[in-house]
Amino acid sequence: MDSQTEPSLYTVKAVLILDNDGDRLYAKYYDDTYPTVKEQKAFEKNIFNKTHRTDSEIALLEGLTVVYKSNIDLFFYVIGSSHENELMLMAVLNCLFDSLSQMLRKNVERRALLENMEGLFLAVDEIVDGGVILESDPQQVVHRVALRTFLFPSQVLQSAKEQIKWSLLR
Repeated sequence: MDSQTEPSLYTVKAVLILDNDGDRLYAKYYDDTYPTVKEQKAFEKNIFNKTHRTDSEIALLEGLTVVYKSNIDLFFYVIGSSHENELMLMAVLNCLFDSLSQMLRKNVERRALLENMEGLFLAVDEIVDGGVILESDPQQVVHRVALRTFLFPSQVLQSAKEQIKWSLLR
């Protein structure tokens, strides 16, 4: 069995979010397939040009498997090697999209995303670490992100009420 078909935990090569013009809003590469920013941006333009007018969810491009989804003015991409399981990559994509949808209160569009970039960074880090898929349940991702930030003021308020209640009961 050669190294190309050997099973590996390192399934995700990149996670990208591009805007309507194909410009990068978020990009995280997990290997050296595209080592320079210039190569990465050229790859992103190529992906965008091949996918922005189609309704499909998967593409094979430059020897890579690309799963993608668009919403209003954003394009979400998860990239793996050509022999990677598309269902695993799609699970990552759906988890990312659903997590952002919950965190942004179903308002997944460019402006809302740019205003909440810290939540995006944390969500991607909870889903994928170094190319290894850690989580595919959006509820868990949102919960973990909420624990690390103050994205949800109502939850913070509830937590403060609980702490005050317990301190008064002592």
